[in-house]
Amino acid sequence: MMAKQRIPSTYQRNAFAPSLLAAAALFVAPALMGNDWFLAVLFLTAILGVIVAWFAVQARQWWWLPVFAVIVVIWNPVFPFPFAGPVWTAAQPAAAVVFLVAGALIKVRRP
Repeated sequence: MMAKQRIPSTYQRNAFAPSLLAAAALFVAPALMGNDWFLAVLFLTAILGVIVAWFAVQARQWWWLPVFAVIVVIWNPVFPFPFAGPVWTAAQPAAAVVFLVAGALIKVRRP
């Protein structure tokens, strides 16, 4: 009996893995607020936001750039904003969902 040939995908989702990492950190972020570990969440979110934005540029999906520019600015660890309260707490999982949607939708055709 012959093995069935697998048909390779015509697209690859380069932003998927960094989006999953950022989403995982952001879903845990509300529990880390007020803790030293929240700084790590800021660094991770900002860096992975730049990476996902770069994959969006490579995929020619320019509409993601302003979305991730806002995420990178708001979650920047170098000059952090003094956000607090329920809106900031709710922003963490909201940004995680944005990362997950972007990771699923940003794709490029395989050569």
